[in-house]
Amino acid sequence: MPLILFNFTLNQKLIDMLPDKRFLFFVPIASALGLPNSVHAQDKKVEDKPFNIIYIMSDDHSYQTISCYDGRFIQTPNIDRIASDGVRFTNSFVTNSISGPSRATMLTGKFTHKNGMTTNATRFDSTQVTFPKLLQQAGYQTAIFGKWHLKSEPSGFDKWDVLVGQGFYFNPVFIVPEGRVTRHGYSTDIITDLSLEWLDKDRDTTKPFCLLIHHKAPHRNWMGNIPDMDLFEDSVFPLPDNFYDDYKGRPAAAAQEMSIAKQEMDYAFDLKLDSDSIKTRLRPNLRNALKRMDSVQRKEWDRVYDSVLVDFQESKLEGKELAEWKYQRYMKDYLKCIKSVDDNIGRVLDYLEKNGLLENTMIVYTSDQGFYMGEHGWFDKRFMYEESFRTPLLVRMPDNATKYRKRGDIGKMVQNIDYAPTILELAGVKVPEEMDGVSMLPLLEEGKEPKWRESLYYQYFEYPAEHAVRRHYGVRTERYKLIRFYGHDIENWELYDLLEDPSEMNNLYDNPAYNKVKKSLHKELDRLARKYKDPVAMKRQ
Repeated sequence: MPLILFNFTLNQKLIDMLPDKRFLFFVPIASALGLPNSVHAQDKKVEDKPFNIIYIMSDDHSYQTISCYDGRFIQTPNIDRIASDGVRFTNSFVTNSISGPSRATMLTGKFTHKNGMTTNATRFDSTQVTFPKLLQQAGYQTAIFGKWHLKSEPSGFDKWDVLVGQGFYFNPVFIVPEGRVTRHGYSTDIITDLSLEWLDKDRDTTKPFCLLIHHKAPHRNWMGNIPDMDLFEDSVFPLPDNFYDDYKGRPAAAAQEMSIAKQEMDYAFDLKLDSDSIKTRLRPNLRNALKRMDSVQRKEWDRVYDSVLVDFQESKLEGKELAEWKYQRYMKDYLKCIKSVDDNIGRVLDYLEKNGLLENTMIVYTSDQGFYMGEHGWFDKRFMYEESFRTPLLVRMPDNATKYRKRGDIGKMVQNIDYAPTILELAGVKVPEEMDGVSMLPLLEEGKEPKWRESLYYQYFEYPAEHAVRRHYGVRTERYKLIRFYGHDIENWELYDLLEDPSEMNNLYDNPAYNKVKKSLHKELDRLARKYKDPVAMKRQ
């Protein structure tokens, strides 16, 4: 009969006293007694080796401009590699389509009314529970490089090196614990350099790690990298069918200020037309960005955009021709930023493969929200309409994660509240009850179809503010969507049949044929408002 000793640190003298050491083995007390593992246990591991996590998030990357989702505009072979070796979520959404609130939700697993980051103007309370903090407590080494955009200082990270505010594309300023530092180069390259240097030289290789790589690109004002200056200059992109939307029956959509055709798309800041002869509101913003360039960067920039200015001045465009010219310029500049993101994701994947890290590392690629590529005539995000409500989500599981072998598409509806619980469960860390999201890991088990949510809740609070999108909340099911716009000058309901009207052009709220659907959606919206304890919606239902 073997002797079982419930102790990892047994005194050597006691061991020496045992008559026969051949049958001696050690068992953790909790395991031997059948007790649950502690927060430090890694119960989702292969051979007791904790999984690493690399979470890559860009800013305002539309699913329309990732070729594994939509091949009309650009090829993104490196981002597609994550999908081809893993899964593509085809119904991935956010809870609040704006940067700061979305990032706070990702960290906390909670809706914005609970984590306090309701708008970009608020400050994130970094003392609250986040998944990086819990990973730290479980023995993980954590790091973040790139965009933070939460006003407070990052917490829960062993290493952090983040952009000031929105950050600059060229020669940006970073905040580090010791102060501020300006780095030469292009932001997407620099963020990747910092991440790879940490992986290669700075991390403790005896510990599992969680690395957050947060790119600025392709956030407004869409300044591409120097090697990509000529890309897409000869391309002509298809105009969305609803580019000339008249917003009939949708007063909130009509009241927005993010139109490509109108002055909201600034001639200087957005379209790079740097001339005192052109009346524009945001010329100082462009010139501040250009001042950051060195002489080599500026020479290449001027080579391209001086010719764009000449072409614009000589063309003397008006009306629809002008609107469509602005759309084409917007698309070219935006896609140049995507090219750099894709290139740098390729660098990360190549490093992981070369260094044998793919076998034990989960890789996530997503964006903080979706973006409009001219749909409804818009750029930007904020609305609960599909293009900004949706976000790309691609996941490559570790090769050693034999439990999670599913490949291809996952159609269940997930939200960014689910990211934190998923990462925590993979690390073997208990998910706090306060988190609103649920782990997506059951969806990644091959051959299983777990019971899953059938509706999503959304909220947006930032008004009055840039782009004048009114406050709203709503519910989305597989087929239908109900939205309430409220406050100030608008009180309005909208109802959409996403099967019959995927572009959300026809508000059916007052259509009697949909009364039964409307009643059901109101009931579900009320249930979700109570479930997530949203005081605004609970008061207005």
